[in-house]
This record gives sequence, C-alpha cells and structure tokens, in this order.
Amino acid sequence: MLDNGQLTDFITATVRMATPLLIASLGLVVSERSGMMNIGVEGVMLMGAFAGYTGAKLSGNYWIGILLAVLVSVFIISIFAVSTITYKAKQVIVGAAVNLFCAGLSSFLYRLIFYGTGRLNKGVATVSFPNLHIPILSDIPVLGAVFFNYNVLVYFALIMVAVLWIVIRKTSLGIMIIAVGEHPKAADSLGINVILVRYLATIFSGVMFGIAGAYLSIAQAAAFGENMTAGRGFIAMAVVILGKWNPVGALAGALLFGGANALQLIFQISLVAIPKNIIMMVPYVATVIAVLAVSRNKVTSPTALGVPYEKS
Repeated sequence: MLDNGQLTDFITATVRMATPLLIASLGLVVSERSGMMNIGVEGVMLMGAFAGYTGAKLSGNYWIGILLAVLVSVFIISIFAVSTITYKAKQVIVGAAVNLFCAGLSSFLYRLIFYGTGRLNKGVATVSFPNLHIPILSDIPVLGAVFFNYNVLVYFALIMVAVLWIVIRKTSLGIMIIAVGEHPKAADSLGINVILVRYLATIFSGVMFGIAGAYLSIAQAAAFGENMTAGRGFIAMAVVILGKWNPVGALAGALLFGGANALQLIFQISLVAIPKNIIMMVPYVATVIAVLAVSRNKVTSPTALGVPYEKS
C-alpha cells in the first residue's frame, strides 16, 4: 500500500507522464476526425523535442524553445500534408517515412550542433518550464500538490481538452471536421472545402505534436536524448482509439497510460525483485491490453480515415 506521500507522488507523476500523450493525442483527434491518419506523430514529436531543446539551450528562454518546436513541427507536418492531401500518397507510408527521417535528422543535428562545439561544456541541462505557484490553491495540504503544482503546459493540455470538446461538439467548424472525415463527398456537395479542412486539421496536429515533443525536453527532462520519445507517439495513437476520437476520452486514456508509466517508475525505485527490463515494459503492455479491450467493443473510426479525397 502507498502512504499519503507516495500516493501524492504517484498522482503527480501520472499527470506529468500523461501530459505529452494528451497533447499529442488531441492533435491526432482533430486530424483523424478529418480523415488524416498520421503515424508520423512519433517522428514529429521527436523533432519537436530536439527543436525545443535547441531553442531553449541556445537562447536561454524556454518560450523560444516552444516557438522553435512548433515551427519545425509545422514544417515537417506540412510535407506530410502536401504529400498525402495534394499528391494523394498513402498516408501510412508517408507517416512511416517521417518517423525514419526525423529519427535520423534529430540525431544528426544534435551531434552537429552540440558535440565538440563547446555548447555542452556546462552540461546538457537547459532552462525548463517551472511549476506555477497559484496563490492559496498551491498551499492547500495534499490537494495543492496534487492539483495545483504543475507547469503551464500541463494546464494548457487540460484547457485544450475542454476547448476541443466544445469545438468538435458545439460549433460549425467541428461539424465540418467530422463531415470531412466521415463523408467527404457529401461534405463537398454542401460547399465544404474538404482539402482546406484537412490541411488545417493536419497543421493543427503539427502544432500539438511540436508542443508535446518540447514538453519532454524542456518541461519534463530539461535535456534532450536521441530517440527520447521512446514510442510515446504510438502510445498517443492508442490513446485516441481508447478515447474513441473524443477529447475527453483522450484525457482518460492519457491518464491511464500516464499511470502505467508512473507505476513502472515506482517499481524501479522500490525494492521489488523484478528485473528492470520487465518493469519498463509496463506502459507498453498496458497499451496493448487497453487497445485489445477497446477493440472488442467494435470501436468505429472515422469512415474516411486514411482515404485520400479525390474531387470528382
């Protein structure tokens, strides 16, 4: 059993671990609702992590890091968008290529910019987002640490859950996104610009992927490591399926996987006699089990997901 201190640490670790998954999955919810399947989220997040670290390390300002992460991620996602929307390339193939390209490019640029240049003479650590102190609320015993002791990106993620739920469920823009992902020809016949909606949804996802990646390097770790996303992009895709393409469902799914991650960290620092490699498998095993469980309930993805639109 966990005591109060350990329980508080577990909950806060869960929220912090869930945040990059939530931000990335929210981007995926919007893009996949519009019919765009992007398995390149892992690679774009990785480049976001690298760009965020580079911007923060060289400028000494984490906001510059976030800005650079978003710009780089939008540029990469734009290549994906042009290839798949305009030129009708297979979305899965282009997404896989993006993952391979970003993995190699981030490693190459990291070594080129930082190794042997003197920029790491004072260590690899960079400036990172501090936790916000909310007057009165942050000082509440137990509850203050659990709910009001996070950095701004955590609160951004939670706010975006509400914003996107309202947009998708209550606005004409949300109706257009859903229509484009379900019946693009019918949407086109009603005057909706299918190509434009898909471009905008994809670009938005790129912004979210960049922020999610930057969170890893300048909010969670304050450093960059090659391939530091460690499959989080693919887990974010599982979160979307688990959450049934709903922002609130994505929040629940992200917290589930965040909890699995926090659990394996607790196991690692405890005296439990379990091999480390097996402990590190916990989040990935949880991913497989959760997706299999949801799949039994016949979860239906957007009808036109992954299907290029050709105007007749």
